[in-house]
Amino acid sequence: MSSSQFSSLLLPPVFAPQLRRLSFLQSHFGANGTLRNSCSPLLRAKESSLRSMATDENIVGSVRQQLAKLFEESLRVTVPEELDVDPLIAPCQNAKFGDYQCNNAMSLWSKIKGKGTQFRGPQPIGQAIMKNLPASEMIDSCSIAGAGFVNVVLSRQWIAESIQKMLTDGIETWSPRLPVKRAIVDFSSPNIAKEMHVGHLRSTIIGDTLARMLEYSNVEVLRRNHVGDWGTQFGMLIEHLFDAFPHGEVSDQAIGDLETFYKASKQRFDSDPPFKERAQRAVVSLQAGDERYRNAWAQICEISRRGFERVYERLGVHLEEKGESFYNPYIPGTLKLLDEKKLIQESEGARVIVIEGKNIPFIVVKRDGGYNYASTDLSALWYRLNEEKAEWIIYVTDVGQREHFEMLFTAAKLAGWLPAEDNKYPKASHVGFGLVLGEDGKRFRTRSTETVKLVDLLDEAKNRCKAALIERGKDKEWSEEELDKTAEAVGYGAVKYADLKNNRTTNYTFSFDQMLNDKGNTAVYLLYAHARICSIIRKSGKDIDELIKTGTLDLAHPDERVLGLHLLQFAEKVEEACNNLLPNVVCEYLYNLSEDFTRFYTNCQVVGSAEETSRLLLCEATARVMRMCFHLLGITPVYKI
Repeated sequence: MSSSQFSSLLLPPVFAPQLRRLSFLQSHFGANGTLRNSCSPLLRAKESSLRSMATDENIVGSVRQQLAKLFEESLRVTVPEELDVDPLIAPCQNAKFGDYQCNNAMSLWSKIKGKGTQFRGPQPIGQAIMKNLPASEMIDSCSIAGAGFVNVVLSRQWIAESIQKMLTDGIETWSPRLPVKRAIVDFSSPNIAKEMHVGHLRSTIIGDTLARMLEYSNVEVLRRNHVGDWGTQFGMLIEHLFDAFPHGEVSDQAIGDLETFYKASKQRFDSDPPFKERAQRAVVSLQAGDERYRNAWAQICEISRRGFERVYERLGVHLEEKGESFYNPYIPGTLKLLDEKKLIQESEGARVIVIEGKNIPFIVVKRDGGYNYASTDLSALWYRLNEEKAEWIIYVTDVGQREHFEMLFTAAKLAGWLPAEDNKYPKASHVGFGLVLGEDGKRFRTRSTETVKLVDLLDEAKNRCKAALIERGKDKEWSEEELDKTAEAVGYGAVKYADLKNNRTTNYTFSFDQMLNDKGNTAVYLLYAHARICSIIRKSGKDIDELIKTGTLDLAHPDERVLGLHLLQFAEKVEEACNNLLPNVVCEYLYNLSEDFTRFYTNCQVVGSAEETSRLLLCEATARVMRMCFHLLGITPVYKI
């Protein structure tokens, strides 16, 4: 069925909420599309995506991808009869053996032994692979280890030239190549008329970072806020609104705390039968498009949105809202498509899809004839695949919803909307995450046992940072604006990094004392490390842009080479984080980068040394990669401490 035929089955989207396309992610890029140097002021990028900064022609690919091309040529010569062999390239676990390793020999031997092959084991295969490698300036030397593992030592000069080229052309040329062009990231998704609290923290932060990583990897990302803006609860909210404000328009100030307003309406719904009956009739009027009820619904939604925006503004997160109400008119057509494929069955008065291996059916229409999350999510999935042409749809919710999404994706496969194989596109992925815990090991709450409001939590992080900066005397050195902006960058960044550095599937303990510590694996430590690099460059008195044009980078000292190699591995770490949907991979890379820089700076004098120009360029390259890591994590860098 075509999109136009499908659309003809639907009611007009009367209740589609206002769609607000916000400016693209806050970035720190110069007019030429490259990251600003350490001494430059921060700039907000105009509304454009990172995809415009690098084309397929000038993206160099990761080190692993570049090595894979060389080994692919070698494998074609070594085993020409094996056409489906992909190079298996990985970093060496032990640096004394080399930088990278090709691990094809053993698997090839298991495929070709007994077929009259000239080889007599995996090691001769490895030797042939090494011998048949085409000449390349990126490889200094190769050696064979164990059962045919080909160890590769990269050329020191090539590493230096690659870094210098990045400084000239921009870090966007290092972006990974992913097999998709358009993705949807569904994240945050609070409920209308309810305050955003710490339970929304992980979805918002993780989703934003995944979107940023994909955008850096030249994927067009549709950032979707699937807010809960439809359902039976709006009947009680609207009737309570009519009683509280009989004359019509209501402002945020007049309605006060929307969460309190919601609880008051729910209490009346549960305890006042006449009110409950009115509320149920209100739902019917709303669904029928009654103008008075629709306007009241729109008012409640808009007040909620303004509350959400206070959180998103602090976090620097941008989304486009397409809530439940947007997809509601599409549900009848979606269910008709599933009916035509004979996937929907009657079960105890409800309509369900039976999913093999699940103890419960996937309910798509309730006993009372109403729709639910399953019917809405199925309609949203169809729309995203067929109308928005997404190749990868990523849902960021807590792990408790894992079974729901497993059933959703299975239903879509049964319908033929998604391929049966998980490694083929288009595909859908559920990004589950654990709980935020308090220091007592229980779900993070206030002393009054209420969930923590996200705005209050973020403001406290900022205020604690500001107090620490004042204690260090920064209020005497900086303007009030500098103090405030630095407190925001460090405070909000600390909250984000404390979340993102953990594997998302695990619970983590929320502790201001730990996340605001300036030692160890914290955002504070990393932001200060970046500021120190900027300080080194400033104190040199040299024009770093001029040095990039005229200077030469060398990596003669072992610690310079270690740092240089780590810089080059940035792209493959981002690729790994994207493929596995794990932001903590970028956090781990960033922390290790700062450790490698500290070792280099401890053992290699920069300012005043004979190698000053080269080492200042290495400092600048480190700062640029750190800034891109911060950008991917949604953290604003600081330039002085």
